[in-house]
Amino acid sequence: MRIVVADCSVDYAGRLAAHLPRAKRVLMLKGDGSILVHSDGGSYKPLNWMSPPCSLATLDLDEDQEAAGVVEAWQVTHKKTADRLVVSVYEFFHDSTHDLGVDPGLIKDGVEAHLQELLADQIELAGEGHTLVRREYMTAIGPVDILARDAEGASVAIEIKRRGEIDGVEQLTRYLELMNRDPLLAPVTGIFAAQEIKPQARTLAEDRGIRCLVLDYDAMRGMEDQNTLF
Repeated sequence: MRIVVADCSVDYAGRLAAHLPRAKRVLMLKGDGSILVHSDGGSYKPLNWMSPPCSLATLDLDEDQEAAGVVEAWQVTHKKTADRLVVSVYEFFHDSTHDLGVDPGLIKDGVEAHLQELLADQIELAGEGHTLVRREYMTAIGPVDILARDAEGASVAIEIKRRGEIDGVEQLTRYLELMNRDPLLAPVTGIFAAQEIKPQARTLAEDRGIRCLVLDYDAMRGMEDQNTLF
């Protein structure tokens, strides 16, 4: 990875067009050819970027660029869309290259448990007037992630997944069939909650009368970023 701190401007051209005027920024050029442009604010999200597959080339400067004080210009081109990102550098403050090796990737163990904890604390996300009965409500075939009650006092079983797929819907269906046999709970409706719900899983859930709820993990943790690209 190459990390550059520079006085620069950035222009993006393609399906969208954007311009970042001249300012001091951090430029991250990764081994996969991608580039990220960061400022000293805005949390983790770059101001602009080009995702792989892409290639980087150093441009020859024309007279106008040289007259404006540009000392180096790069063009990063996406190989599939031909979108282009051009970085015009006026001054380098730092330029270093580091071999980071092979990254093992992010281990996300515990995310579902944390989502359960967060949703229990923010049960209103399941619907206005919902209240928590308990987490890990035990049934004869396993625990339901959350048992709640809606605004009318009816029971609601909530199954939480990081990625919502068909097997999760089937799991919640089995819980609902069993719980609806209990006269103290019935009628019990279901909510299938996940960070991402696959279209097939949503179709199956809705066909069975199960409501789908997409969870924004960052927002629930209070980490929602108001900055957006373009």
